[in-house]
Amino acid sequence: MSLAFDNILNFRDVGKTINDYLGRKVVREGVLYRSARPDDASPADRKKLRDELGIRTVVDLRTKTEHLKQAQKRRASALPPHSGAALTEPLQIPGLRYRAIKVTGRRFEIFLLRQLAWLSLFKLLVLFLLGYRTQAIAILGREVMQPRGLVGLGVVTLDESGAEIAEALRTLTTPSSLPLLVHCTQGKDRTGLIIALALMALGSSSSSDSGGGGRTVAVVVPTDAISHDYLLSRQGLAPDRGSRLQEIREIGLTPEWGDVPDDFVESIRGHLRAKYGGVEGYLDGIGFGKDERERLAEVLGA
Repeated sequence: MSLAFDNILNFRDVGKTINDYLGRKVVREGVLYRSARPDDASPADRKKLRDELGIRTVVDLRTKTEHLKQAQKRRASALPPHSGAALTEPLQIPGLRYRAIKVTGRRFEIFLLRQLAWLSLFKLLVLFLLGYRTQAIAILGREVMQPRGLVGLGVVTLDESGAEIAEALRTLTTPSSLPLLVHCTQGKDRTGLIIALALMALGSSSSSDSGGGGRTVAVVVPTDAISHDYLLSRQGLAPDRGSRLQEIREIGLTPEWGDVPDDFVESIRGHLRAKYGGVEGYLDGIGFGKDERERLAEVLGA
């Protein structure tokens, strides 16, 4: 089945991506999908998601500011001469369940704010209170996010958003929620982090052998396969590079933030080893324990 869409970028079946790369089946296909925001999905896109792929749940990792900005953009696009069939559809696809999980949660936000000088913090708060959300976030972008880079911000997300990450991972452990689509705005960084952790978690879990002999087998997804899935966002987002760079500049970041770092997955795994003793220690620490990891392996393991 073709996964080409009219208005959804960076879409792929994670299991098929991993299996095609490895040349063997280790992750179940047709269960876990990832993409950039599907807000402007065409009628044909919506039919494919719901009826052809059978997606039941959409997990949205974006912030309130991103939702407001996208709603504003959608309203503007609905005016002639830009209006089209996709914009006459409701934002949420009827028949699908939606889970909003702001993966960069309150602790993450407080951590970033604490990195600002007092004057910058004052300016940010004034702008935010006056309703200039994008301009306020641009201060954080220039002064806090930009110096850390994409990998550094991923590390901060790991350390400060444990509760939200655990909540996102739990959406993958319920068979009745599947097939499931995970997305943020571009579908590369926050989505990439959640997908990478889910795949790493399979190696820290065990599932019962189908032969019934009581033996357990680990579902191990190699780091290079996880990295391959992450790096596919480079080509998956290429058609929309111009508008993405404009959005990135608006929040105080440079064009490099529109790319995907080659070492993202390796750096995330390295941080997990150095600070938490590995992915298992990290997941235990955020409350996504052994039983949940085993359920994840049962759901996602081939």
